[in-house]
Amino acid sequence: MKRFLNKLYKRQSSFYKIFLFICTTALIVYLFPKGGIFKYEFTKGKPWQYENLYAPFDFAIAKTEEEIETEKNRITDNIIPYFQYDTVISTTAKESYDTAFANYLKEFNQARSRDREQAKLFGRILLNDIYRYGVLQETYSYDSKRQIFLNKGNEAEAITYGQILTSNQLTNLINTRIDKSEYAPSKSDFVALFYDLIKPNVELNENLTESTLQAELAKVLTTRGGVSRGSRIIAKGEVVEGDELQILNSLKAEYESQVWSDKNFYWIVLGYCLLVSLALMMLLLFIRKYRKDIYESNTQVTFIFFNILFMVLITTLVVKYRSSYIYVVPLCILPLVLKAFFDSRLGLFTHVVTVLILGFVVPNSYEYTFLQIIAGIVTILTISESFKRANLFISVGQITVIYIIAYIAFHIIHEGSISNIDWTTVVLFVISGFATLIVHPLIYAYEKLFGLISDVSLLELSDTNSVLLKELSNKAPGTFHHSLNVANIAEAAANEIGANGMLVRVGALYHDIGKMINPTYFTENQSASGNPHDVLSPKESAKIIINHVIRGVEIAKKNKLPDRVIDFIRTHHGTSTVYYFYTKEKENNENVNIEDFQYPGPMPFSKETAILMMSDSVEAASKSLKNPTSSLIDSFVEKIVNNQMENDQFLNSNITFKEIQQIKKVFKRKLTNIYHLRIEYPE
Repeated sequence: MKRFLNKLYKRQSSFYKIFLFICTTALIVYLFPKGGIFKYEFTKGKPWQYENLYAPFDFAIAKTEEEIETEKNRITDNIIPYFQYDTVISTTAKESYDTAFANYLKEFNQARSRDREQAKLFGRILLNDIYRYGVLQETYSYDSKRQIFLNKGNEAEAITYGQILTSNQLTNLINTRIDKSEYAPSKSDFVALFYDLIKPNVELNENLTESTLQAELAKVLTTRGGVSRGSRIIAKGEVVEGDELQILNSLKAEYESQVWSDKNFYWIVLGYCLLVSLALMMLLLFIRKYRKDIYESNTQVTFIFFNILFMVLITTLVVKYRSSYIYVVPLCILPLVLKAFFDSRLGLFTHVVTVLILGFVVPNSYEYTFLQIIAGIVTILTISESFKRANLFISVGQITVIYIIAYIAFHIIHEGSISNIDWTTVVLFVISGFATLIVHPLIYAYEKLFGLISDVSLLELSDTNSVLLKELSNKAPGTFHHSLNVANIAEAAANEIGANGMLVRVGALYHDIGKMINPTYFTENQSASGNPHDVLSPKESAKIIINHVIRGVEIAKKNKLPDRVIDFIRTHHGTSTVYYFYTKEKENNENVNIEDFQYPGPMPFSKETAILMMSDSVEAASKSLKNPTSSLIDSFVEKIVNNQMENDQFLNSNITFKEIQQIKKVFKRKLTNIYHLRIEYPE
């Protein structure tokens, strides 16, 4: 049982990756929209690539958005508006007429009864004509021949808009009728009477008109005709356009809505799971084969999967609520983030896998996939030294331009012209470009959340004015100078073999901070006054020397240095021996325990830590050269590095013999420059 538990414990990392893989696959499939995928890809204006297509079932032909919009606009333009007639106002005016007539047309009060009644009848008839259809409270932009409904109480009468009087028409009507009558001499009194008596009593009933409009719009059919099962839709080689394009789009929509049923649910979920798991499996295999150090770190694998899931989440939410805004999602953040923490190759591969997964759910999947992969390649090719803000702005600008160019190219292919480009989509690309600038605060958040380190943080740590390095320069100036020299040599060597030069430089600057505890016990900080090791036994001296690694780790953790930097402190001596004091002890005691004179390790486990180990030893030992020459430096470098190789210090560092040879050449060149040596000419 104990053996079984130990076996499980040793494989806990593999079990965690399996668990992470299953959870990520399940979450991605859960986020997918609930619909099937049409098995044919087609593009407007291009030939049909497959065999003759026949309708698998009966379906209706959906109208295009333009057709539906045109029909709705026609209904809106032709809707019969409703006007409300206020009978209270007209009745009040008619009832007040007799009194108003007596007040305004007093000359008829003394006239004969017959003449007075005739004049009064003339005015009443005119008043009835005015209020037959009423007077508008305000003028509307309808044509005079536009049919309308006039509501009087519970009845609606169909008339033309021009039959209702406006204020100008009212004035003209009154003046014309009076001028043509025998009462023209009393025109001013009649006009005063009507202006005082008549009030506007008709207005547009907006609520009733709008509700009628909405009811009519709701009746608009989204389909036109249908296709019977078994009838041919399109033949092989036929250009996809016009009715064929609309029928294909209708079939695709109908298929995707029908296929996701209770009967097919689990089969479709299984299909999605297989495809998503296949894509994620390819990513894991890539990391395992080409990025072994990342694969062995559960934190880093989790970080990569988290970013994929995060991008899928954002994209699926946009597809669900506003699919037309799909290009506003700044997907290029993914390769930028991964390149900041890892490398370009992994960033691009992960980006491609993510785009392939998203191709299942986005509209126009081929166009989307092409645009995003091209943008990802441009991101990787253009961004360099992402810790420089100007480089990020330039890269984002180039990405945005590539997006727009590719989109315009697709538009030309689809529409055959450039005249009707949807500029809203272009604006979305620009917004996406600006959104990509969030990558810097996102990188900072990831560093705190996952304990990773980026080039931006490395640049900050490489500042020699930082608190810790200033303390080192004050307490141990010789060690500080040694660290600077090692940093320069190690960075050049790392750049030569394609390793992370910035990481090596930072590791070199901090690798000896443990010497601040007892600086005078290290030769680079000693003055001519004496050597404190003279009063100590070799074993005690070796312990002090070895402890600078342990003290360095403690200081680094106290100052919250990243783990990747602390790794350089732990490994820069590997499991090597403090040979000077070991030899000295052996002179007096044959039974020496070599472990008392060995560093605790571990040995270097990356190219970067191996480079630092070589650089540290070579730079420190070079101080012992009294009369350095080019040939002496060459043999000196060969001896030190070969000795480390013989002691198996680089077994875990994944560094090749070829790379070690390149590193040696850099060391020789750098040391030659430091000592200002010339080539030795034969005598």
